[in-house]
Amino acid sequence: MKNVFNSKPTFGVLIGFFFLLCAQSVSSDETCMSPYMAKIVGQEDYVYVWTLGIEGMGDAQDKLVTIDVNPRSSNYGEIVASLSVGGRNEAHHSGLTDDRQYLWAAGLDTNKIFIFDVASDPAKPRLHKTITDFVAKTGGAVGPHTTYAMPGRMLVTALSNERDHGGETAMAEYTNEGEYIATYWMPKDGALNGAIKSGKYADGFGYDIRALPQKNVLVTSSFTGWNNYMMDLGKMMADPQAMAEFGNTAVIWDLHTRKPKRILDVPGAPLEIRCAWDPAREYCFTTTALTSKIWLIYEADGVWQAKKVADIGDASKIPLPVDISISADDQKLWVNTWNDGQTRLFDISNPHKPREVFTKAIGDQVNMVSQSWDGKRLYYTSSLLGNWDKKSGSKGDLQYFKAYNWNGEALVEQFSIDFLEKNLGRPHQMRFGAEALYANLLPRVERNSVASLEK
Repeated sequence: MKNVFNSKPTFGVLIGFFFLLCAQSVSSDETCMSPYMAKIVGQEDYVYVWTLGIEGMGDAQDKLVTIDVNPRSSNYGEIVASLSVGGRNEAHHSGLTDDRQYLWAAGLDTNKIFIFDVASDPAKPRLHKTITDFVAKTGGAVGPHTTYAMPGRMLVTALSNERDHGGETAMAEYTNEGEYIATYWMPKDGALNGAIKSGKYADGFGYDIRALPQKNVLVTSSFTGWNNYMMDLGKMMADPQAMAEFGNTAVIWDLHTRKPKRILDVPGAPLEIRCAWDPAREYCFTTTALTSKIWLIYEADGVWQAKKVADIGDASKIPLPVDISISADDQKLWVNTWNDGQTRLFDISNPHKPREVFTKAIGDQVNMVSQSWDGKRLYYTSSLLGNWDKKSGSKGDLQYFKAYNWNGEALVEQFSIDFLEKNLGRPHQMRFGAEALYANLLPRVERNSVASLEK
């Protein structure tokens, strides 16, 4: 594998490191992105929503939906573009490359990865490339999930494998343009690959990924395999064997070599990982879907460890925590619970003792949350998985995109789009876009001056 840290830096790499060092000066952009990414300064113009098609609705295809979210625009609160990709792929997560030229969006069922050009015309993305050989190239990984920006690269975590469609899986590395580089299998009992097993579990499962560059660390979490995530939710929850097939680990990796170092016990299906932005704060959070806990992943006396630090609602009622969003100042954590449709705000000024300080019902179900860097705007979408989403309830609260302003005390709704009414499908993950990205990226720094550093 090419050593990306010794390769010629790209514009995105340089900008990413710049903002890693001075993140607090940035006034916008989503807070849950890779530290290597170029950031939007000021108001975001668009939110790109990766959307699951529904059989019998509209064209029934998965699609990338572009929503105008700039209050100064005449199209504010409206859909300005919708690009269908052909078929239904279990559209799930998406991620931007470090230079924000491309948006990678994956399908958990068909294993396709759609690479959209969002730079040429941010208001109207176009499909640049489709990766159709993910399983073959990776040596059997199934269910591409998180697409995470590295310097000139994308790391793609998977959820399953071709052999038995269970939860054992891998992550893969690609160039930004979609050329395969390498596969890294999650460590498990019998194949630890050099990792230290710190507790009871070494399951080989995967889900999300985040980086702490100042510690030369990658952190991955774990979920479940194709057999479960493509099964009807009620059927799965009534099957003891299926419920036993969920991940219970987080893994600490060497960022530079992509080698697993330590396996941490985090029982209950740890999902999204969010790491502190201040380089002096060397910790991450995750939440467990099945046990409804917030976990802290941190280093103490030179050893990485994990501990549960807070409850999320009443676990006996299965609130099912899903997406989380950390604030840019590392003081707050938004936590969505899908089953009861709530968003919760935790004070994490003491990361070892989070406190719930605000709760609001967003809809009959809620999944993803995207927060602007200044903390003033939050966007919510509703869909979790095609076979898990609720089938009854008030139509407008089942499949939606909602925009809110946060005034420090309350969420104030700005607008809502009913995706079922629009015949679009199930809205899942969101990413931000901007028209004048490069013009506003580095105040008082010419892009040509940055580009000259690459030569």
